[in-house]
Amino acid sequence: MSGSRFHHPDEHVDPGMLVLQANIDDMNPEWCSYIGDRLFDAGANDVFWIPIIMKKGRPGVMLNVLVAEDRLEAVEQVVFAETTTIGLRYMQVTCHRLSRRFVPVDTPWGVVSVKAGYHEGRLSQFAPEFADCERVAREHGVPLKAVYDEVRRRFLNMRDEH
Repeated sequence: MSGSRFHHPDEHVDPGMLVLQANIDDMNPEWCSYIGDRLFDAGANDVFWIPIIMKKGRPGVMLNVLVAEDRLEAVEQVVFAETTTIGLRYMQVTCHRLSRRFVPVDTPWGVVSVKAGYHEGRLSQFAPEFADCERVAREHGVPLKAVYDEVRRRFLNMRDEH
């Protein structure tokens, strides 16, 4: 299960999720990656940052965190400890998650995982795992896009053979 923090073998709907948002204009943006990692460690399902223009034309970022209600307190603690925000917005959301499988794909450079998403039992999405592709590209001196192209081609050929 490379590259994924949550395993979803079955398609399902998650009610009772929250999106936390904070607009921040006075924080070093270099901290975003570290804060995102801390939020994932605290139980966030997703973390993303959006560049925004705030009042008086100040550049800033909007922090967005998707979290289950039972992990809210831990996530709040990270946000208030690690960012410069003085407030949060909360929105209740429901998430529809496709089932996911990690499929090993043999390549000339070794095995690379592909994350495949299924809707109603049919393949809907798939993508080579970035970390695997990056490792292969670095180790073998191959352009990253060539690794992606080869992995995608081989994954599709595997599907056609079955």
